Amino acid sequence: MCATCGCGDATGPRVSVVAGGEHEQDDSHGHGHHHDHDHDHDHDLGHGHSDHTVILEQQVLAKNDRIAVHNREWMRGRGITALNIMSSPGAGKTTLLARTIRELGRQRPIAVIEGDQETRLDAERIREAGASVVQVNTGAGCHLDAEMIDRALRALDPADESLLLIENVGNLVCPALFDLGEEGKVVLISTPEGGDKPKKYPHIFAVADLVVINKIDLLPYVEFDVDACVAQAKILNPAVRVVVLSAATGEGMDEWYEWIGSRSAISPVAVDN
Repeated sequence: MCATCGCGDATGPRVSVVAGGEHEQDDSHGHGHHHDHDHDHDHDLGHGHSDHTVILEQQVLAKNDRIAVHNREWMRGRGITALNIMSSPGAGKTTLLARTIRELGRQRPIAVIEGDQETRLDAERIREAGASVVQVNTGAGCHLDAEMIDRALRALDPADESLLLIENVGNLVCPALFDLGEEGKVVLISTPEGGDKPKKYPHIFAVADLVVINKIDLLPYVEFDVDACVAQAKILNPAVRVVVLSAATGEGMDEWYEWIGSRSAISPVAVDN
């Protein structure tokens, strides 16, 4: 159970390796690198429910942050660049990742951690694009957390100096709370969703390193003011960078690849579309 947002599944997340058309289910907790498994319980019934909830939230996030620090150190030690990609469902995360794999995979190894509540559909799309992939099914959970990434890293075993793309569960609220050990947080929105997303979901835009506005090929058919949306994001996060692109047509992808290079010791070159 996730104490911070009330989501969760008592059975825990299911990590599935999808490679070469074969599926391996990993529900174990045995692993090669270490993190805390402490379980903090507050049995003091003298406090009100609100105080108890706040304390429990702090404990959950503190434990998550400890594991995230370990994940980050483990990946940095191997030259792995991890990006946490967050959006609402249908914004185009998987399409963006698949195109990135096909075009940048010629330059460096790319691995993917796929987060969804159920199914391996997105993991299969990623495998077909040419990347190694692990599917994390969260059940009722609405986000990935650092411990899930720790388990997925053990199953995936990404190559040194690889690019690790983490496709978070489709949600613009809860993923913003959880550090995964990534080098950059990416918030993806699409033009059919409307340009008011920064106003409606301010926290996730406030923590973003990059905002991607996707599906600009649909601008002639939808009501979406790009300049107004960018201005909203900048009010919340003056330092955030905004990239406008179409993962379907390839327009604007070079700027996305340039940003990836800015987060990594290995810079990708421009790709002819």
